[in-house]
Amino acid sequence: MPSSGEGRQTSMLILVIGDIIGKPGRRAVERLLLDLRKLYGLNMVIANGENAAGGFGLTPSIAQELLSSGVDIITSGNHIWAQREIYPILNSDLPLLRPLNYPPGAPGRGHLVRGPVMVVNLLGRTFLGVSLDCPFQAMDRLLAGLVTKPPVIIVDFHAEATSEKAAMGWYLDGRVSAVVGTHTHVGTVDTRILPGGTAFVSDIGMVGPADAVIGFHTEEVLQRFLSGMPNRLTVSEGRAVFNSVLLDIDKKTGRAQSIQRLDRELAEE
Repeated sequence: MPSSGEGRQTSMLILVIGDIIGKPGRRAVERLLLDLRKLYGLNMVIANGENAAGGFGLTPSIAQELLSSGVDIITSGNHIWAQREIYPILNSDLPLLRPLNYPPGAPGRGHLVRGPVMVVNLLGRTFLGVSLDCPFQAMDRLLAGLVTKPPVIIVDFHAEATSEKAAMGWYLDGRVSAVVGTHTHVGTVDTRILPGGTAFVSDIGMVGPADAVIGFHTEEVLQRFLSGMPNRLTVSEGRAVFNSVLLDIDKKTGRAQSIQRLDRELAEE
């Protein structure tokens, strides 16, 4: 973080929270986020909410719950379509995004401007089994079509492959303020500022049960691997981890000044 008073005046402190998993994840956000906002003097909180409803999808009531807990903008990914009741909400004024590179006509929007900040949601294609527009080209078109470019641009790249995420970071270096990865639920230790001033991390991680396999009951996940058969996965219980990254962005230049992991734990009740 900037040490001088002048530097602090030009800073925007933005917290980006990893995939929120079911009720344990929502409880962790509710219990921890408002205190974090006060402690760090956060200007904005972005959270990926596509797993907030029982591990798959998002409902209107849960979206409102996250906003009431201190989240400003909700991003998503490939599971946003799991709960059909969210479809009409995607076209409302609610600050909720679906990936930008879905075809025209899909409900919702892929980017949102709030003050000096634009938040963009992209979905990767490698290993996800989806047939979508190229996220790199979709981002190019968005940036080229902006009449007024916000100084601060945060990209949530929801993708499976670390290589695809790293490639996106380098591709957008100097053109956006941050590229942060979501989807794998496993936080990475590669936070860095790229040469052009873009903050990057391959994956933020998750907010959800710690003693589980990416938030789901271990026994159910093991059954799927050992049998090779599909089975229902349910969100686990117990203590929860809270994974996020704290971005310090110069709101005049849009360049990242720092990125740091901010991880917490919430004990089981």
